[in-house]
Amino acid sequence: MSALTTLPADTDVRQVVDIIERDGGVIVAGFLHADGLVRLRKEVNAALDEIRPGEDAAFAGTRTRRAGRLFARSTMMVDIARHPLYLGAARAILQKPVDVWFGQERTTVTPGIQIGMTQAIRICPGQGTQPLHRDDTSFLWRHPDYGREGRLQIMVAVNDFTQENGATRVIPGSHRWDDERMPLNEETVPAAMAAGSALLWIGSTYHGGGNNVSTGDRTGVTMSFDLSNLRQEENQYLSLSPEVVSALPQDVQRLLGWSSGDNFMGYIEVGGQMTDPNFLVATS
Repeated sequence: MSALTTLPADTDVRQVVDIIERDGGVIVAGFLHADGLVRLRKEVNAALDEIRPGEDAAFAGTRTRRAGRLFARSTMMVDIARHPLYLGAARAILQKPVDVWFGQERTTVTPGIQIGMTQAIRICPGQGTQPLHRDDTSFLWRHPDYGREGRLQIMVAVNDFTQENGATRVIPGSHRWDDERMPLNEETVPAAMAAGSALLWIGSTYHGGGNNVSTGDRTGVTMSFDLSNLRQEENQYLSLSPEVVSALPQDVQRLLGWSSGDNFMGYIEVGGQMTDPNFLVATS
């Protein structure tokens, strides 16, 4: 495959899902409107300017800056999390119903989804390629897993992503590989896209940050939707204070993990009852 498929932002979510399930990822052109991109750029650049480069030459990069807890740093994260293509694709890909027995009663349970991690990434000139990896390695996910996925990731381009400035490199189709096949750099294609566009890919797709041989930075914002029965990669309960979470819309509070789903993951005991914890931060 010579390049990833690029679709416009008004594409039907089913088509986006079909391309992701076929190729492992897709680019959505014009994912953010112009005003939102300006706001995102201002907010994440302010955060990254305060961050020192990484110390892990092998993976994080010594010429790369990474800022987390983005829901406390950027108002645009709400828009990204609520975007109908991203949220809609995440629900379609991840929330596959599961039939279980409760005694002699057959019940269908639909797993929830949650925001697993957030990060602004600035790849500076001179940064080499990142090792190719699968993001669901955090869960020690095994492949293939018969159509089940644990994560849908997004990378929003804050400035133009080019092959020269370190655009994310992806191996289309690698989501169908087993765990014995080794990824090779020559199998990758660059996710070149204009600022405001977004790359969506599933956790089983091999990818990695590119080599920045240009004279400018490459900045993007990434976030994951994960199955809510998996541990969040970024600890949202310590990264974000209850005061920060309570100021967010209630649907986003729940996506950040302040909720319990049909499978009771994340409940708290109140008066002897298994209770949804959202009331602790819920806004009126």
